[in-house]
Amino acid sequence: MFVAATIATSITMVLILIRTIMGPTLYDRVLAVNAFGTVTVLMIGLIGFLMGRPDFLDIALLYALINFVGTIAILKYFRYQSLGQSSPNSSEGSSK
Repeated sequence: MFVAATIATSITMVLILIRTIMGPTLYDRVLAVNAFGTVTVLMIGLIGFLMGRPDFLDIALLYALINFVGTIAILKYFRYQSLGQSSPNSSEGSSK
């Protein structure tokens, strides 16, 4: 049963990679990369269960956090062309 879930998850990952390559817009590609990260978390959990290694769940949770923060950083970079500013109209560096 879990082997079938692992195979289905692997097929899903291949389909997501195809969407990442063929995505018509940048945001479609970013969404596909985020979905790939989410399915990777699921795959790590499944492999950990099949191998009898519950510590893989900690790795999966860490990967999920990295995936979330990375997606936000990528979207912010493409929106503002910089990761250092909070917004284009930021008041950093201005004097009163």
